[in-house]
Amino acid sequence: MTHINDQKSNDLAARLDAIEASLRLAQDRWDLTQIIASYGPAVDSGSDQAAAKIWAEDGVYDTFPTVLTGRAALAGMVRGELHQELIHAGAAHLQGIPHIEINGDTAVVTHYSQLVLKNTDEDTFRIWRTGVNRWEFVRTDAGWLASRRLNRQLDGSAEARNLLAQAVSDVRDNS
Repeated sequence: MTHINDQKSNDLAARLDAIEASLRLAQDRWDLTQIIASYGPAVDSGSDQAAAKIWAEDGVYDTFPTVLTGRAALAGMVRGELHQELIHAGAAHLQGIPHIEINGDTAVVTHYSQLVLKNTDEDTFRIWRTGVNRWEFVRTDAGWLASRRLNRQLDGSAEARNLLAQAVSDVRDNS
């Protein structure tokens, strides 16, 4: 009888471990999705510190040809003249549904983004840019932080297509 109870206890422990792992993965996916979703409102409202806090202290934002390193540089971009002109004229940084791959304490998030601008002369909006983004995240005591973001315009270049291909080649075979 003890052997049967030990087996049931082991089965229950294994099931609880699996539930905890599944719940942690779901929470991580939610947290990463929320970070991506916060980018547009942060930069479009001019909230430089909120935008900068997405990155690790030494995080890199590579938006060719500009490469920004560190939170101060990222906050400076949001306060910068070009960015301020865009948001005061009417701009929206739209983030697509993220593709998320988590491997322990690191994650890669790939998604599309568009920058939509107001045409003041026509009282309409237009898509100015469409890009692909690859974010690399690390889990820290403060939660997930971006260590690197690559943004490439979908202009037919091989580099942009390769970022997309890399995301789908990273998909694990869960069968």
